[in-house]
Amino acid sequence: MVSHIYSMGLYGMEAFPVEVEADLSSGLPSFEVVGLPGTAVKESRDRVRAAMKNCGFDFPVSKITVNLAPADKRKEGPLYDLPLLIALLKASGQLDADLDGSVFVGEISLTGQVRPVRGVLPMAIQVRKAGLSRFFVPRQNAAEGSVVRGITVYPVTDLPELLQHLNGGAQIAPAEPSEAETESAPGGPDFADVRGQQEAKRALEIAAAGGHNALLIGPPGSGKSMLARRLPSILPEMTFEETIETTKIHSIAGILPPGTSLVRTRPFRAPHHTVSPAGLSGGGSIPRPGEISLAHNGVLFLDELPEFSRSAMEVLRQPIENGTVTISRVSGTVSYPCSVMFIAAMNPCPCGYFGHPTRRCTCTPQAVSRYLARVSGPLLDRLDLHIEVPPVDFEQLDSIGKEESSESIRRRVNAARRIQNERFRGTGISCNARIGPERLHDFCRLSDSGRNLLKKAFDRLGLSARAYDRILKVCRTIADLDGSETIESAHVAEAVQYRTLDRKYWLKEL
Repeated sequence: MVSHIYSMGLYGMEAFPVEVEADLSSGLPSFEVVGLPGTAVKESRDRVRAAMKNCGFDFPVSKITVNLAPADKRKEGPLYDLPLLIALLKASGQLDADLDGSVFVGEISLTGQVRPVRGVLPMAIQVRKAGLSRFFVPRQNAAEGSVVRGITVYPVTDLPELLQHLNGGAQIAPAEPSEAETESAPGGPDFADVRGQQEAKRALEIAAAGGHNALLIGPPGSGKSMLARRLPSILPEMTFEETIETTKIHSIAGILPPGTSLVRTRPFRAPHHTVSPAGLSGGGSIPRPGEISLAHNGVLFLDELPEFSRSAMEVLRQPIENGTVTISRVSGTVSYPCSVMFIAAMNPCPCGYFGHPTRRCTCTPQAVSRYLARVSGPLLDRLDLHIEVPPVDFEQLDSIGKEESSESIRRRVNAARRIQNERFRGTGISCNARIGPERLHDFCRLSDSGRNLLKKAFDRLGLSARAYDRILKVCRTIADLDGSETIESAHVAEAVQYRTLDRKYWLKEL
């Protein structure tokens, strides 16, 4: 007898339907799984055998062949445990239920408990596209599956519960559809904790409002990391589309907390400087998302930038420019979105005091040059804002006055981002930093005085074409924060000052 059960597979960001076919025939007892299964799928045989016996079912003593179709796509992970077991029960006559339109995914313990799996959200989307109606998932994954309308998601705790439901006994209550409520203000550290550094706070406000990349450079203890780690508290609210995209990536990576329906706050990823290039960009035989994709629609923060390997830093150049990272393997090519704010922090030299107003740098000129040269020119050119974070004096630290809170700054950021959402409606552009060169002059209209000032800055500073584009986008964001549709000379002047630190440090005569 042959049974047919539907399940789902996952490759990159996309899910695909998988038909689990189980055949019982005469011959020497054996259990084979075919259809390009991975190691974890092959191990399902032992988990399924033990679970069936421990839950009181008879394991078929016959020649068992299970096929996972389509056979030309590799199947990875333990998510096929549950459909494989249901297919065996159906083929052996121990389950007599109508399973048309039903899809099963889940890992099974030896005692029949159903454990969570990765990628339920993209699978639920594919279930709806395939015209199937009932999706049986582990209870811990039910919240993310319920986001998708048009299908019924059943949270399964263990095998006996599922079999009772399928046989018409005690029914499993469907998961309640998750509502896309408005994101609340993010918690965590607040900008009110930071004394002084008004210029750096202003620059980060601009970065948050327009989604711009930024470099913080200054001596040890000046507050670079403290400022960067408070950036999430002023990031704008996520749109529903951004929420779905971010949740899909976290679901595929297996880092979505159990019971979470949607990721409603922008991610903040801060990998250690020992991270490998594959850890940043993603990789593996079946490529999984790396840190830059896990930070999609949020912040990727690299502290002590020169301490990262040159190969790790250079792997970021194309993704932060294009907003996608493409990983090619023999098994195929996978693209993950990575529209991130890239924020980096560094000291100006190995000892940290090069250019310090009061402390003497102990590094040799050659040591300073080697240290700064670890950050390549092309990578530096992709950082829209170069922010100097000077040391804070005693009077500022000892002041009892209140600093501006993150909530206050975030209101201005949200107002600027709403202007951008209205401007870019229907274009596929999410923020000013993502304006393409073909639309740059449509959206960034300069006044005559603003154009003249930008021309003088371009000639005097010897800016590249990329630097020109990025300055113009920063001008657009500053104008949005100012509520101005036209970019004036004051907006240009402020934007240009954020592109001068490479002249102070990297091009300074030592």
